[in-house]
Amino acid sequence: MTEDEIRRHAFAMPYSNSAFPPGPYRFTDREYLIISYRTDPDLLAKVIPAPLQMTEPVVKFEFINMPDSTGFGHYCESGQVIPVTLDGVAGGYVHSMYLNDHPPIAAGRELWGFPKKLGEPELRVHKDTLVGTLDYSDTRVATGTMGFKHSTLEAEAIKAAMATPSFLLKIIPHVDGSPRICELVQYSLTDIHIKGAWSGPGALALHAHALAPVAALPVLEVLSAVHILADLTLPYGTVAYDYLTHKK
Repeated sequence: MTEDEIRRHAFAMPYSNSAFPPGPYRFTDREYLIISYRTDPDLLAKVIPAPLQMTEPVVKFEFINMPDSTGFGHYCESGQVIPVTLDGVAGGYVHSMYLNDHPPIAAGRELWGFPKKLGEPELRVHKDTLVGTLDYSDTRVATGTMGFKHSTLEAEAIKAAMATPSFLLKIIPHVDGSPRICELVQYSLTDIHIKGAWSGPGALALHAHALAPVAALPVLEVLSAVHILADLTLPYGTVAYDYLTHKK
């Protein structure tokens, strides 16, 4: 290989057989269980990176089933998203994510900076209940439940909410261990088609785990539970803030 060939074809690791194909990535029949809950504002403030600002002491715990995603196949993920603002723009800070498939873990971390770790999430319907679970290291760390399709939600309102920006803290170390990249990344889902959206009674239980500390943001009160079925596209992101060039 010549130097020019390397520069021209460099995309992801490993160079000769990258763990994932180039995007953007289309998701068909992506299914969500999102349980919003009130948590301790002091604990929440400690995990939100400046210059993002907390809007309210709320966390959205998500269980997501993705049966058809270009380049990634069928996988599930689960995690926590925190409502925030950046320069007055409302969005969500992705605080934690656990997946059961390597290609989207590698792509999410390398491209956008998603905080992805290997876990065992699942989303399924059990009789009259939509059930989301998350296991880490053979230990249950989260269980979310919702009454199945009790009330229909307005599709345009759900679409508008899903199109708001998301923010990620991307960190890639240099070979000496110092940060080579340290930045806030922003992205927005596109081409969203809502196939159905419902609400119902919800419950969420989080359990302490040293390496999957979802319970560090405790559930004080469940505020809502939403079930969504949608097609959408995940595009590349943009750098919203570079910590290495904004040193004080």
